[in-house]
Amino acid sequence: MQDRRASSGPADPRFFARVGPFDAAALAEAAGADLRLPRQGGVPQDGYVGIAPLQAAGPRDVSFLDNRRYAHLLEHTKAGLVIVAPAFAEKVPEHSAALVTATPYLVWSRIARLFHPRSVSKAGIHPSAVIDSSAVVDPTAEVGPFAVIGAGVEVGPGSIIGSHTVLGHGVQLGADCRVGAMVTLSHTLVGDRVTILPGARIGQDGFGFAVGPDGFESVPQLGRVLIEHDVEIGANSTIDRGSVNDTVIGAGSRLDNLVQIGHNAQLGRCCIVVSQAGISGSTVLEDYVTVAAQAGLIGHIRIGAKARIGAQCGVMSDVESGADVIGSPAMPFREFFRNVAVLRKLAKKASGSAKGDSDKV
Repeated sequence: MQDRRASSGPADPRFFARVGPFDAAALAEAAGADLRLPRQGGVPQDGYVGIAPLQAAGPRDVSFLDNRRYAHLLEHTKAGLVIVAPAFAEKVPEHSAALVTATPYLVWSRIARLFHPRSVSKAGIHPSAVIDSSAVVDPTAEVGPFAVIGAGVEVGPGSIIGSHTVLGHGVQLGADCRVGAMVTLSHTLVGDRVTILPGARIGQDGFGFAVGPDGFESVPQLGRVLIEHDVEIGANSTIDRGSVNDTVIGAGSRLDNLVQIGHNAQLGRCCIVVSQAGISGSTVLEDYVTVAAQAGLIGHIRIGAKARIGAQCGVMSDVESGADVIGSPAMPFREFFRNVAVLRKLAKKASGSAKGDSDKV
């Protein structure tokens, strides 16, 4: 058996296609960073071939430093090109070129995408896929094994549909979308350049019922899910369709794995919802809201633009724009930590009193 550690590390060629090489000037231009040449020697005449961490990079690799905790690795790196903030520019080894920028991680992302561009559709439909005769699949789209595409579905140019994925009746998928394996989409309209990771469930019935004399009566869920351009939806996340209004995921938003979005919820532009968070029905997130891991938002509330909801937060009322809240029930960060400090003091005082009473016995 082949050694599993062979060709290990970043961008294992068994899994990640790579293009290049690129010379230093081309990388600087693509990243929008300031190029500083090595103080000793020069740059490789045949260009740089890939990316690697500081401790593993070689003379033809690009690396980066964005966290001061790893500054000690910079001194000994063998990387040929290092992306750094201005504060570290003079600490780059003499043999290394530098891309100097106020946003090293952003530049690293751009360089990484240059070497490893988004996957390209292998146009065609696998013989085992089931395609309704009324569906319209662009000739440049790729449909994987055992995928099911229902009546009236539209799949845009350059999109990729993974194996065992189901696109239900009437679903529309825009251009250059990436839908992973075993995804189900129903009652959903998807914009361009949307990524949906494996196992996501989108467009199913919302959690809606009325209480009748003999028990629960399900309420018809008659809305849709609208996913705007450039959204990414994590693995095994679920987005319910609206009951009457639509559920909306705003352009550029990022949903982590295992996120639940209830019916009629509306997310604005570039919202972030982290793993295991749940947003109840009819809740509105304005633009650039961040919801951290395991937070829970009750229904029918509004979260103002650029608000940040802390991890494991229980949000039961509206949150103002720009606010930072944490705790359950949610409260401003400073108030929460003041309460924690007071509780600790009270606990110590009570513990001390109990010890004193015990000594008297």
